[in-house]
Amino acid sequence: MAEELVLLGLWASPFAMRVKIALAENGIDYESKEQDLLNKSPLLLEMNPIHKKVPVLIHKGKPICESLIIIEYINEIVLNALMLWTPKSERQAGKGLVESFKALEGELGDKPYSGGGIFGFIDIALIPFHNFFYAFETIGKFSMEE
Repeated sequence: MAEELVLLGLWASPFAMRVKIALAENGIDYESKEQDLLNKSPLLLEMNPIHKKVPVLIHKGKPICESLIIIEYINEIVLNALMLWTPKSERQAGKGLVESFKALEGELGDKPYSGGGIFGFIDIALIPFHNFFYAFETIGKFSMEE
């Protein structure tokens, strides 16, 4: 995949370092091209013509700019291409998730909140994730009720 991924960066840039760390932690090969920001290369000017800044990740000839966007892209696009999940492993992952929720439900019992009758920190922390159940059912193709 190194021939598909090129990182335009600068050794002193903390933003380029973010991307290098994400690539290294995920074991992704890439070609690094250090840039001189005082004398910007034609490649940098072509790939980031608006801001003319590093980092820029070039994947299959298309630029992705801004470090946090690049990291999100690495996690969503590049790593998904590397994953070789089988249907069996997907079922096992779903089963594990359901078992975890059943254990949680068993601990909570009929109490309205995690602290019993008191609405607290854990309830506030978990409520925003309630909508994930719908996503699990539609995208993951399994129900939390089963």
